[in-house]
Amino acid sequence: MLTLDQLMGKSSAKLKGLHPAVLSAAQELIKRSYRQGINIIITQGYRSIAEQNALYEQGRSKPGNIVTNAKGGSSYHNFGVAIDFAILQSDGKSVSWTVNADWMKVVSMAKELGFEWGGDWRSFKDYPHLQITFDLTTAQYRARKKPTADQVRQVMEKLRELEEEEAMTPEEKKEFQALQAAVQEQARLIESFSQLSNRVKLVEEQLFTDVPEWAKEAVQSAVSAGLINTPNGGSLTFYRLLAVMHRAGLLDANSPS
Repeated sequence: MLTLDQLMGKSSAKLKGLHPAVLSAAQELIKRSYRQGINIIITQGYRSIAEQNALYEQGRSKPGNIVTNAKGGSSYHNFGVAIDFAILQSDGKSVSWTVNADWMKVVSMAKELGFEWGGDWRSFKDYPHLQITFDLTTAQYRARKKPTADQVRQVMEKLRELEEEEAMTPEEKKEFQALQAAVQEQARLIESFSQLSNRVKLVEEQLFTDVPEWAKEAVQSAVSAGLINTPNGGSLTFYRLLAVMHRAGLLDANSPS
């Protein structure tokens, strides 16, 4: 039986040239799969433009089956942000590309680590393919655009969180999940309280407010007419009523009663 170090060694050559964050994710995928009793190896990582063009010609101008629709510069492999994997057989030498239950377990773990899976593509399904693109297109990579520090940080933080969670015992995971649920419930209650406070404040403003600028003339007329004793402390509805009465001439001190 292969040790983890021996298994990692079988992929070391193909891991060269990968973006550091993608490299970390690929190594973690090998470790997680190993702990599940599934030995995987990385069969492809960084691929040069020339290598990509040669692969594209396979099944077209060269013998073999078509294995890619991407010409040089149109594959994420060309920029070190994609890998291909296969399952290593029990003899420690041959590999399998059969999409079975073990394969899908690896895919599920890869997605947890932030990889996109080529098997989810609608047109050309690439089952061994995994990529972390940092939301950049191959055209942007060709234009020499690179992932931002924040994009890289998000991927690395996710990996660290998953590594910490993986290191927990079942009891610790249960306690941690309970703590997360308690924190989320507390956050929900705080948000609900904040919304309620805002509603109460709005009602208070509607019930008791200073005289709005648009109602000052009407309020003054109402005071002069002896209709009210003080201009302040009314509601918006009250001030609207005074404004309507004022415009209708009903607050004129000399108007007939």
